[in-house]
Order: sequence, then C-alpha cells, then structure tokens
Amino acid sequence: MKRILLLIMIIAGCKSPKQQKEKLNLGFETHTSTSNLPEGWIKWGKYNLETDTLEVYSGKSSGKIVADGGSFGSIAYKIPANYTGKTIRLEGYMKIRNVENGYAGLLMRIDGNGIPLEFNNMQDQSITGTKDWKQYSITLNYPEDAQNIYVAGILAGDGEAWFDDFVVKIDDKNIQTLKEVNKERTKAELDTEFDKGSNIELSELTSEKINDLELLGRVWGFLKYYHPAIAQGNYNWDYELFRFLPGYMEITSEQERNKWLINWIDSLGELTPRENCETTAKSSPIKPDFDWIKVQEEELQEKLRSVYENRSQGKHFYLRTAPTGNAIFKNENAYSEMTYPDDGFRLLALYRYWNIINYFFPYKHLTDTDWNLVLVQYIPDFINSDNELEYELTALKIIAEVRDTHANLSEGGDKIQEWKGKNYPPFQLRFIENKLVVTEYYNSELKDEGVLKAGDIITHINGKSIEEIIDEKKKYYPASNIPARLRAMASDLLRSDSSEITIKYTSANSEKQSINLKLYPRNELDISQWYNKSKPESYKLLENNIGYIYLGTIQKNDIPKIKETFKDTRGIIIDIRNYPSTFVPFSLGSFFVSESTPFVKFTKVDIDNPGEFTFTEPIEIPGTANSYKNKLVVLVNEESISQSEYTAMAFRAGDNTTIIGSTTAGADGNISQILLPGGLKTIISGIGVYYPNGEETQRTGIIPDIKVTPTIQGIINDEDELLEKGIETILKE
Repeated sequence: MKRILLLIMIIAGCKSPKQQKEKLNLGFETHTSTSNLPEGWIKWGKYNLETDTLEVYSGKSSGKIVADGGSFGSIAYKIPANYTGKTIRLEGYMKIRNVENGYAGLLMRIDGNGIPLEFNNMQDQSITGTKDWKQYSITLNYPEDAQNIYVAGILAGDGEAWFDDFVVKIDDKNIQTLKEVNKERTKAELDTEFDKGSNIELSELTSEKINDLELLGRVWGFLKYYHPAIAQGNYNWDYELFRFLPGYMEITSEQERNKWLINWIDSLGELTPRENCETTAKSSPIKPDFDWIKVQEEELQEKLRSVYENRSQGKHFYLRTAPTGNAIFKNENAYSEMTYPDDGFRLLALYRYWNIINYFFPYKHLTDTDWNLVLVQYIPDFINSDNELEYELTALKIIAEVRDTHANLSEGGDKIQEWKGKNYPPFQLRFIENKLVVTEYYNSELKDEGVLKAGDIITHINGKSIEEIIDEKKKYYPASNIPARLRAMASDLLRSDSSEITIKYTSANSEKQSINLKLYPRNELDISQWYNKSKPESYKLLENNIGYIYLGTIQKNDIPKIKETFKDTRGIIIDIRNYPSTFVPFSLGSFFVSESTPFVKFTKVDIDNPGEFTFTEPIEIPGTANSYKNKLVVLVNEESISQSEYTAMAFRAGDNTTIIGSTTAGADGNISQILLPGGLKTIISGIGVYYPNGEETQRTGIIPDIKVTPTIQGIINDEDELLEKGIETILKE
C-alpha cells in the first residue's frame, strides 16, 4: 500500500513531506551557495562540520560532525521562541562511527533573559561506538520567558556523527505547523541598532580620557542597577552607552564632562519619589561603596543621590535573585557572532564585568587588588587588545583578579586554547612539594615506551625554568589560592603546537637529564578514560573493619546501604578529593550527628539594594538517635571545590570528625553566570559561605585538622598518603 501511495505522489507531481519546503530547515535539506552547512545551521565548538549527501536517513542530505581538535563540535539551529506551551520535545535521527573518549547526542537549550533556562545534551546516556541510524529524543520544560530555542547535534571526543530529520514539538504539536505569537517585548529588546557593531573607535588614550572613561563606567553601572527606567526595560543599556560615547569622548574639560553626565541622567526621565526605599545597610556585613560619588561636583552628586534615594524596587530587567540567594544576570547578550569585538564592545565587556563584581560578588573585599583600582587599570588593556587572542587574555586576566577558583572562561576562549597548544604530554602532572612531578601515563603503551617515570621532576621547558613560566602565566589562571592555581596550571605547562619540546628533569636517582619529549594530540591520549578509570566504587570495606566512601561516584540509593553496612565499623573515611556525584550533606551528614548542629550560614544579595548582602540564619544538620559513634575521617585537597567544601563543612559538624589533607580550592557557594561580548562566559561564587561564627571559607578553603600533603617518594611508591594517615588516625587509640 505504501508503494502505491508513493507512486501516486510521484505521478501526480507531488512532494513527499521531507521534500516540501518547511519554515524551519530541521530536515537539513535546504542549502545556499555561500555555506557548506544547510541553511540556518551554525557551528559551535571546534570540530569540522559539513553537509553529507551520501549518509542520510531520508531525503538528500544530513548534517555531519567530524572530530578534529578541541573538545567538542556541534551543528546547531536557532529558533525564536515565539510560541507558548508547557513542554518542548526534540526528536531526531543520529548515526555514529567510532565515537570514543566522549559521547554523541542531540542537544536542546532554551535561552531567555540572556541566560540558558533549560538544557540537555544527552551526555548522561554515554552514547559511544558505532551505531546505525536511530531516533533519539529530549524533552524539557518550556519556560514562559523563553526567547530562543537551540536544537543541535553534538559530538565530544573522537569519531564521526550524522544527524537528520529533526522535529521540534511544543505540547506534542509540531512547531512547523504552529502559529507564531507576538510576545510583548520591552523597548530594550526592540533596540537592535548596534547588533552588528558599535562603530566606536577610541583614539589614543590620554590619562585624562582614561579618567573620564573610568567615571563613565561607574556611572553607567550605577544607573544600570539603580535607575527605575532602566530596570523597567525602557532602555537597552548596552546600546545607550554606544550612543553616549562619541560625544563624551569629545569633551575637553571636567565641567563639560559633568554636564554631559547630568544631562544623560535627566534624559532617562523624571524620577518618581519613593517613600519606602528600605535598606538593610546597617545590618549588612557587605555594603556598596559610594565614596566615588562623594568626590564628584555637587550637582552631579545630587543627581546620583536622587537616583539612589528613588531607586528601582522589585522586578528588574537586568536582575533576578535565585532561590539560593545569588544574583542572576538577565538579558545580557554575549554577542557571540563577534569573535573579536570592536572598541565599543570591548569597553562594554569591562564595564559589565567590573560592575557585576562591584555590586554582586560577595567576596569583593577579599581580592588582592582594591576593586576600586581595577577599572582604571584595565581600560587601556581592553581598548588596546589588538586581536581576538589579546582580548580573550585580557578578559581572563581581569577574571583572575577576583581570586575565585569558580571563575574562568568556560566558553569563548578558543584562541586561548590555541595559545596553550594543541599537543599534550603523555602523562598527568601535579605540583608536589612545590615541584612539577610526573604522576601517571594516560596510555599504558606510552608508559612502556616513555623515558620519564612517576616521581620524576621537570625543572625546565625549552630552556625556561618552571618557576619562570609560572610567574609569566599565573595571571591567566583564576584561583582562590596558590594550590588551586598550580593544580590548574600543571596540565597546561607542557602543552605546545610543536610535536616535541625540550625538557630538563631530575629522576628518582637525582640525575639531571635533558630530553626531547614527544607530545600528542588530545584525541590520541586516553585522557577521559584515565580520569574515569581513576574513580573507585562509591563505598567498600577496608582492612581492620574500616569503611571507605568515595563521594565522586556515590548515588542516592547508596546511602541507606552505607549506613547499614558501616554502622559497626571501627571508623569511616569519606574521600572528598573529588566533586560529589550526589548531594549528601544532610542525607549522609546526619548519620554522624547525635543532635541538630549548625554548620553554615550564607550571605545573599539584595537586588533592591545592589551592593548589599545580608546573612541568613545558620543551617543545621539534623541529629539522629542512631548516629554513628566511632571516628569519622574526611579527606580533602586542592581538588575539593564548591559542593565538596560545603559537604566537608557538613561532616565537620559531626560528633567525632577529623579532617585530613591540605588546602581546598577555596571557592564555595552557588554560582552566578556572567556573559561578555565575544561569546565569553564566566562564573563567580554568587553567595558568601561562612561558618556559624562568621568565619569565611572563601580563599582559605576548608582548613584540615591534620595537614598531610603527598610526597614525591609517595608518588614513586604509588602510595596514597592521605588515605594511610586516615587509617592511622582511626586505628590510633
């Protein structure tokens, strides 16, 4: 019957559903002569993308991804979210070949307010190997404030992947047939004048012009977060900067500069007097710094004070508070199509980042450099960044100024990755006893062929000492403390575009030697498999009746089994030298507490009073009558970050807990995402995390009761010295 219907369609000159022109090119069929990708499809990541006319599920073409350097590749399609509904589903066909050291899958991301609202990339399904065409699907909630829908095919690791016949359904209705609705948009959203560029060119910067730009950056940020007209979405504040800048840069006196700023404030409209603009400043541990306003000319001071006294309250176009108390930065465009933003957008990147830290980073007071000095220092750096790499490095450098291990460039640092080098050493490296030490090979066959052994110390790379290289590059490695920075640097120091580098090293027998070390493309090393292989099972019984728990692989349903299995053990060791795979502070932490015990309190933002943070009440671990009575040992090191540190704090509240190890990463608290022009994405610790007595954990991390760090001899002997110390502590009467 199907053949008869198909024959009738051909005879009648009709088109099959795949052949018919649809409003969205989700079948990969429509092409233009200007791109090697199907019309509307774009490239994310570094892998090669192409249209394939040989391997197809149906029709004439499919989308193909071939692994080639970098960590992933994705072929993506953007759909304006001009639809209403409760759920959204992506269906599509995928074929893969030789996918290893990663995964392949469909991807769907729903964006709104400048941030991802819903996301799934099927990574948790671990689809690898070689598989013929098969249909897959993703279902997400469809948020009311959705603005853009991204659907994609993704490949991470090695291999090839093909994608075809994508279908998007909202509430089970094909989006191709749905009628678009006009969602009410603010004036800010409708402003598109500078979408293609700011057209700003900043000429040679004198010290006077730099000072003018510093004041402008402060005023711009203050108005963004305090002025009601901007909070209501009446202005695209990025683009208002570009309208204001050309004339502002022509001013020749301080009096003229102040007049420009006063007129700018007045142009936003008359302020409605507010009688109940409440502030918690008296009780806030962290308050905004308005000393810069106090030194301005009197009329400008008054204008700024008036904005503060009648500031925005409630809903804000650019701000929202997460349930956890950290700020969410809405409607911030990353301008991803501008890989190297122009002068105006680079200045915007600085203004946006500096003001976010100034008003919404709870640890601003812990930076090494007074944050008030950072803005003026970085104006020349951002403006004079002559290419994409320089811009990315400058952004990374100011991110490092906040001294937060959470912070880094999680997206958009393509040129930085190229700068670090595409080839890698065949072994893992760690800083041990302040020396760069070989620990383990990624591939067993390379270990057999390699000259260097575990415990060998690398002292020079291409004629430069390790100390020189660290000093030269440390400004590009954001971290709360030195151990966390060295951890991040270790794996990068031997990277290069060359296929080999010259190193000097000291072997276990103290002989100094020099060799040319062969480097490998990442896809030739089993790096992902090595990390997975190093993860033990979530719990087991050690000798001498000691329980061992590894949080990196723990699952929720393991916890009742652990309590039952370990209730009569001589002691328990919990290893948090990892990131917990399940949240356990209360479900497992209560096992070690006989009565409810406070262990943490937070500071949270107040978007009605930007720059202020208030303390929450302390949070308690609930006690239990059947609590564990024997010793608990918790292992931590520089790999312990964020949730790991929070979890360690919960276990520290136990009745008989000893924390063993070294300084943790010193970055705790729920994160806030920041988008910057050029497609850059970074994050910060968004809430402050404190012990109940007010003692800070940021930068200092979790301070161990017994300090133990690995030794080079321990690496040579393949010993886990922290675990051995934990066992010794439990056995000690």
